Formats: sequence, structure tokens, C-alpha cells
Amino acid sequence: PATHPTTPACGRRAGAAVRMVAAPARSKPVSSDVSPVTLTRFIIEEGMANADLSHLKDMENLMAAIQLACKKIASLVSRAGITNLTGLESGGGAVNVQGEEQKKLDVLSNEVLKNALRFSGKMGVMASEEEDKPVLVEETFSGNYICVFDPLDGSSNIDAGIATGTIFGIFEDNGQCLTQDWEDEIDEAEMQCMTATMQPGKNLVAAGYCMYSSSTNLVVTFGDGVHGFTLDPSIGEFVLTNHDMKIPEDGKIYSFNEANQPNWDPVLQKFIAEYKTRGYSSRYIGSMVADVHRTIMYGGIFGYPGDKKNPNGKLRLLYEGAPMSFLIEQAGGISTTGTERVMDIEPKSVHQRVPVILGSKNMVQEIVDAYKSQSN
Repeated sequence: PATHPTTPACGRRAGAAVRMVAAPARSKPVSSDVSPVTLTRFIIEEGMANADLSHLKDMENLMAAIQLACKKIASLVSRAGITNLTGLESGGGAVNVQGEEQKKLDVLSNEVLKNALRFSGKMGVMASEEEDKPVLVEETFSGNYICVFDPLDGSSNIDAGIATGTIFGIFEDNGQCLTQDWEDEIDEAEMQCMTATMQPGKNLVAAGYCMYSSSTNLVVTFGDGVHGFTLDPSIGEFVLTNHDMKIPEDGKIYSFNEANQPNWDPVLQKFIAEYKTRGYSSRYIGSMVADVHRTIMYGGIFGYPGDKKNPNGKLRLLYEGAPMSFLIEQAGGISTTGTERVMDIEPKSVHQRVPVILGSKNMVQEIVDAYKSQSN
């Protein structure tokens, strides 16, 4: 019978050499439907690429806990109006250590975040804006990190459906602050130990915020740039949408509560007047997370300065000032009190307040230079 030549698979000529093609240079992908870069995947890849940053391995556990808490809080916030979670805790009268009335979601968000962090296995001490004093994690679950956080920034906006957020910062704990029962009263020795863990922002190993708005955005830094993730509700994961975020060096938006302007010092009053002359836009939401997020995305300047009524401003150093300053500096901006870098301030108490002016490098530097000239 007649024979027929065998046709090599895929039309390849018999005996042809296989040619190896070099893979294209790897670049950071933005999430796609085919291969979304989830937050967990991102941290694993960053850990593999930066073996010298030993804390990145621990961040897998910690960020798993934080992102779970943020998903839960996002759900609570989105359903607040239909689940009776608007309004004040206990119908009014419940206040935190700063004397501020607590919203229902302030209290609930605080518990959600505390419990998520507690079971991460990496947390030794937790300090919250809503707690009188730091909380020690019992030895069974204890780790070597300290988390400071504002569980629901801008909660006064909840009833109006305006953007809110969670702010967090993570320090390494060099002490041995352990207790047998995390709900026991803290004795003097333990309090001294926790006081020793209060560190300046320059010691942070990670910081971030989660914004609850038209989308749920988690923006984080591990000390090597700032990266933004958006919650994809179809898969229930935060996916990378903004890699290596950089704040523009200049901007045309200023964000201050101008109702306080009569109580500001002459330097700041002069700059606000000048911004108006330059035709800049005023945008102030009253939720630090939302105002800072816009500032990072579009450029500009945000501030809650000291004034005659509140010489140290109203923002807390540990829970708001330091974490946000870390993010801003990692994105290429500046954060200052006007006369001092916020990241350099040594906390004297867990609820210490600090004036904050942050944003685009050139805009903030103008104010820093003006204060310096005034002092000279």
C-alpha cells in the first residue's frame, strides 16, 4: 500500500531546531480579569523581591486581618441606614477618652478591627482612638507588632452618607508586653511597658487607610512606595489598581476648615488668602481619609492646623498624623506641623494631638519656608 509522509504536529518541519525566545521584562501589572493582583499576592511578590525587608513576611498575616476587617466595616457602613446603625451609641451620652460622642459604628468598627488583629497571631499591642488606653493581646495569640488605628475616621458624616475610612499604622514591638488576659486591668508595670512602645512615625513599618465611598479603596505602604487596591465585590478581594502612587509636586486644591480661619496664625491666614488670589479651589470634606485620598490623587494641600482654641490641632498623632504622614512622604509629598516634621515627633501620650499640614511637595514647602523665615 502507498505510504504517506508523516506531517509534524503544528506544521513544524521535522528536525527543525527549537528556538528559545526571551520572555519580556517583567513589569508590575494592574489587575485584570484574567490574573488579578490581589493584596495577598502583591505582598507575597514584594516579599520575594525584597528579601531584606523581613517584616513583609509578617505583613501577610497582618494585612489579611486588616483587609478582612475593612471588608466587614465597608459592609456595615453601606448598610448602616437600613440596619439601624446610624446615630449615636446608646442613644447619646457615650463618649470616648477625648470627650467626643461616639457613633454606633465607631464602637462596632473598633471591635471588628480589634478582633481581626487579635487573631492574626502577630499583634502584641493595639492602640485605638476609641480606647482609653492600649490593649495587650493575650500570650496565646501575641506577636511582635503594635497597631495604632482610627477605626472609623469621619464618622460624623455617616448619617449623611459621606465618605469615611479606617486609618492604621504598624510598628515593630521590641519589648515584651504580654498579659494572661487581654481584658484584665492593666497594672502600672504593664502601662510603663506600653508607654515604651509609643514610637515616632519614622519607626513605622507599614501604614495605610481604607476609604468607604463609591468604591472601597485600600491604600498602603510597607516603606517602599504607596500602592492602591480596590475591593472587587464580584470576587471579594482587594485588587491592585494604582501601583506606586505619586502625589503631584504642585496642585491647585487647598483643603482646610476655613470656619477656623480667624483663629489661625498670620502665616497660614496669608497663604489661604493667596490661594484664593491664585484661583485655587477649596475642597474640604471633613473626613481625613477622603481629603487625603483626593490630595494624593490630584495634588494639593490638606491641613488641620493649631489655632487659638486648639493650639495642637485636633488630629491624633499616633492614629492619624503619623500613619498619614508616612503615606504622604512615601508618595513624594511633605507632612509637617508647620515647623516640624510630623514623622519625627516623639509621642508623650497615646492620645496626643498634633497640627498637620500635608500634601504636594512644593505647596507644603512654601509654608515651611514661611514659618522658618518668621522664626528668623
